[in-house]
Amino acid sequence: MVNCPRCNAEVMELHAVDGDLASALQSGGIPAPPQVCLSCISDLRRASTQSAGGVLAAQAKAKELHRNQMWKSRVQLIKRARVMMNEKNLSEAAVAYEKYIKILELVFGCKKGEHIKPQMFKDHARTSELTVVASVYWDLLRLYDSNERYLDRQKIAAAQLAQFVRFTPIFPDIIKKAEAFVSKSHNPGVIKSFLKGAAEQRPRCFIATSAFESPFAVEVQILRHFRDFTLLQSSWGRAFVFIYEAVSPSFAHFLDKHPGLKPLCRKVLRLFIQRL
Repeated sequence: MVNCPRCNAEVMELHAVDGDLASALQSGGIPAPPQVCLSCISDLRRASTQSAGGVLAAQAKAKELHRNQMWKSRVQLIKRARVMMNEKNLSEAAVAYEKYIKILELVFGCKKGEHIKPQMFKDHARTSELTVVASVYWDLLRLYDSNERYLDRQKIAAAQLAQFVRFTPIFPDIIKKAEAFVSKSHNPGVIKSFLKGAAEQRPRCFIATSAFESPFAVEVQILRHFRDFTLLQSSWGRAFVFIYEAVSPSFAHFLDKHPGLKPLCRKVLRLFIQRL
């Protein structure tokens, strides 16, 4: 009979703590003799499992804290970039903007070579960031136009801008600026590709646009956001949008021919928006 050095119980024999268990205990800061009784072996295994879970939870919490800190730091980068733009320090402005984009890629867990997408901002607290992102890509599109070495980066900025700008109230302003910029651009083909992409990726909300008589009305923006971030994320939603886009132009045309019905239509749409 021998006494267990851990629990001091009298047992027939002691059992060695294997290497994997010993390493797990050591990483969790749990002391253990090299040999213990069977009961202590079970206790130590449970302790190592709980310790590993605690370590993983702590690591996850630390990662989340780091992401939140990066998310907050983006504001200073935008401010710095805007100051650099005003001071005509274009290279520093581009660096600050690229750091801002990199932070968003890290926050949203983008893989290497993957770019941020508007759908990543579906969290209501972050949807207002879409306008900031669009303005950043617009500035980068112009900044990279100054040197052929940055042509590939300019093409990426153009494609990204076409994706993001359609969800923002600055859409018409950016389109007008881009149309004016074509004649001055060193790479007009890139600017034209952006204009084409932006037009193709911005399907209309036909009935709402007709009822509110503007594609940029707040109500139209809300309905478009609901379509893109809710309906298009499910199969039944995509089916509904397909049917809607097939039948709504004729209804919108009917509204345009009978404008007296538009106030009633606006009232119905506002009630629907309140329900959303």
